Amino acid sequence: MEKIKLGIVGFGFMGHCDADMMNTFDEIDLVAVADTNPDQLKDAPEGVETYANIDEMLANADINVVMVSTPNPSHPEMVKKAAAAKKHVICEKPAAMSIAEYDEMVAACKENGVLFTVHQQRRWDKDYRIMKEVYDKNLVGDMYIIKSQLYGVNGNMHDWHIYPEMGGGMLYDWGVHLIDQMLDMVKSEVVSLYADVQNVINENVDDYFKIILKFKNGVTAEIELGTYYLTPKRAWFIGGKKGSAIIDGFGGEGKIVRTAHLLENVPGKITMTAAGPTRSFGPPEPGLLSEEPLPEVNVAHRNYFEHFLKAFNGEEEIIVKPEQVRRVLRLMDAVRESAKTGKSIAFEE
Repeated sequence: MEKIKLGIVGFGFMGHCDADMMNTFDEIDLVAVADTNPDQLKDAPEGVETYANIDEMLANADINVVMVSTPNPSHPEMVKKAAAAKKHVICEKPAAMSIAEYDEMVAACKENGVLFTVHQQRRWDKDYRIMKEVYDKNLVGDMYIIKSQLYGVNGNMHDWHIYPEMGGGMLYDWGVHLIDQMLDMVKSEVVSLYADVQNVINENVDDYFKIILKFKNGVTAEIELGTYYLTPKRAWFIGGKKGSAIIDGFGGEGKIVRTAHLLENVPGKITMTAAGPTRSFGPPEPGLLSEEPLPEVNVAHRNYFEHFLKAFNGEEEIIVKPEQVRRVLRLMDAVRESAKTGKSIAFEE
């Protein structure tokens, strides 16, 4: 297996995270890092070459893959320069600020015969992979609803996240991951979407959104994120005709719940509750509900790079494909349009 000789451009928070991940692979050598801010280079790993910019790194470093970890608006320039130098490219998300820019990046990589992919490592989050297993194996029968929820307490954006022109806000941040997860799970066309995007306590960027996707296969998906819920939570719910699957937490804690039989509407059989008489929403009778464990999965973010290594060596196709990334960007444009107009948007008719 040929080794990856990696150069990272942009050695801030994500650049450092990427460097730490590379150190866990014998098949990847981190050769060089580049950043226009010299302070970011002071703690570069021992033996790793440092450069003031991508041009110097491309001209002097013995590398065959470039990881672009610079601020969002600079991604197109960095990717096109790396491609022109015949280096394969991994780009942090969001890949670009517009479809037009993204298409230029993909075209540059195709013209120069290099691999291009985007770092959507959250396809290997444990909570997501468990729910994908539930979906793929039809463990709750025909499914009608999937909910993905992420609530936080910090509220205010930070650093470059407060600037719209930098791709600030949650839609460009976690939104990219949550949308990618849903599209990766539900292999069906999106018929329509409706979105509510708000600036709750941040004046210039979004800190809340709800996106409702209707898929051609009959599944409705709901993605909701808020940074100012004051009740931190990461949750999933899948409702099917043979049960419900629930997760609470990134660690994948949850269960599958089934019912022994459906409610029988026998005349005169009424349950009294605090809300008054009801048949459908009273407490379940003993033995009506049963619980099962969720499927077990063994995943980690490093799996993304394991797949890239195989693609680099011609053993498989790129797993996060450029056309999948483009679809996420297109859907994000539709989300903004729906939020602006207050109307449902037809998508992949």
